[in-house]
Amino acid sequence: MTMPTHHRVDPRLGEFSLRPLDPDADAALLHGWVTHPKAVFWMMQDADVARVAEEYRRIAAHPHHDAYLGCWQGRPAFLAERYDPARVELVGLYDPAEGDVGMHFLCAPTEAPVHGFTLAVITTVLDWLFADPATRRVVVEPDVRNTAVHALNAAVGFRVVGPIAKPEKTALLSVCTREQFAATR
Repeated sequence: MTMPTHHRVDPRLGEFSLRPLDPDADAALLHGWVTHPKAVFWMMQDADVARVAEEYRRIAAHPHHDAYLGCWQGRPAFLAERYDPARVELVGLYDPAEGDVGMHFLCAPTEAPVHGFTLAVITTVLDWLFADPATRRVVVEPDVRNTAVHALNAAVGFRVVGPIAKPEKTALLSVCTREQFAATR
């Protein structure tokens, strides 16, 4: 079993952790998450387990993109990706700055939603990213239609830069500095 690379204790919901994703061992679990109707913005609705494994093997092999499995109270509960936005996702679409880190996250579907869970997850992911002293800003590019994630992003300090046209979507580019995140804590 891979040891967690980051721990955070949420005052209300308890222990969260992240560990490197194992593309093959975790593919079946992730398949259920990325193909769930609530993950429509993940754009893998029609993927089979083999395609999910292939996608995460591709990410694992990329020098500027990583994927992590997030756990809540020791059980898999979310997915987080970290990438260099000047080399992945946003190449030529925004003005990169030194210390920029891109981020994606996805919470596992559940039959019993927990109030505040998604906010605790994004807080954990940002806490993890800002634990690296080289990270100055976190950059995100969610679909402009994903109003739920825009509200979450604002709650943890993201400021909207504006819409950008990506090949697969119109995204709402937003950034969060270390200071903006700290001000929300």
